[in-house]
Amino acid sequence: MKVIRQIGSLAFVLGLFVAVFAGIPWHVLTADNPAVPWWLKIAVFCLLGGILVVMLSVALEQKKSSLSIAEPLHAESGHGILLLNSSELPGSQDLEILGLVQGHTVFAIWLGKDLSAMIRLVLGGELTEYTEMMGKAREAAAGRMMAQAADMGADAIINVRYMTTSVVGTAAELFAYGTAVRLNK
Repeated sequence: MKVIRQIGSLAFVLGLFVAVFAGIPWHVLTADNPAVPWWLKIAVFCLLGGILVVMLSVALEQKKSSLSIAEPLHAESGHGILLLNSSELPGSQDLEILGLVQGHTVFAIWLGKDLSAMIRLVLGGELTEYTEMMGKAREAAAGRMMAQAADMGADAIINVRYMTTSVVGTAAELFAYGTAVRLNK
């Protein structure tokens, strides 16, 4: 699916480049002759077809991933690992530090939800679309971090931190990290 999406992206970029940097100057120079040349028709077809291919491949990929992740990410992170944002585990003096663990994800919402959020910006109120998106991203990043800690044999992750950045438009990156530790009993 990734290859199909890349082909669609390439077709879109090539079509856009030809239509803008060759089609517009052609139209300016030959404004009295309305016949559209074959190369410009192909460029517009590539532009629109590329967008369609990318949209369909992403939609199919999301449907496939939503079916495979029918269960919440707790199944991935349900290892019984304690998460703390403090630098120590209260009541436990003997800890073996295993190292840094991290989880990372980039989430976005689809255009329909983005438009709904824009309307809420005008009318006011909580942007629930983005709240849900960030909640899913936080759960995914924490689940990946906990899975990495479980692979190391950790009992807890201390000094847990979350960082978020805007990647592009309505896509947000969420990064979770902390120190994996094992309780020596």
